Amino acid sequence: MSQKVLLNQKEVNIILHRLTCQLIENHDDFSETVLIGIQPRGKFLAERITNMLLTNYNKKDIKLGHLDITFFRDDFRRSDKPLEANTTDMNFMVEGKNVVFIDDVLYTGRSIRAALTAIQSFGRPIGIELLTLIDRRFSRHLPIQPDYSGRQVDAINEEKVKVNWAEFEGEDSVYLINN
Repeated sequence: MSQKVLLNQKEVNIILHRLTCQLIENHDDFSETVLIGIQPRGKFLAERITNMLLTNYNKKDIKLGHLDITFFRDDFRRSDKPLEANTTDMNFMVEGKNVVFIDDVLYTGRSIRAALTAIQSFGRPIGIELLTLIDRRFSRHLPIQPDYSGRQVDAINEEKVKVNWAEFEGEDSVYLINN
């Protein structure tokens, strides 16, 4: 197994600031916008961006939620092992709001399709956007594209993109792993 560094800590930080600034350009005060991290790994990116909005850019009253999509996936019954769901933590409705889904890696698009179905339990948003740290653009099974993307990666299907967060893996980095 070999791995290649796609993004180091400095590059991840620069991209996070750029993505945050792009959100500010499009949503200004966030009074009509909610940020939703897709469980499990999008949660970390969503929390980082929310923290930047609050501390670095003095935005107030950011609504952040975490959405579990486990049982909305089209492949959840295909595994022999029992599924372990994550928690959905959303103390707001999305009715009439702009929703920004946040996930670490956009691969086939199936997670986003599941999130589109799951979000309907919380109301009907005005619009939905997608923010991803990594866009594996040539691996899509569904016609889903990000509105905000940190970096595009051309990886073949056997390769895996691994996003590390300092809070959990001890470093902010992104690797391309070849089995």
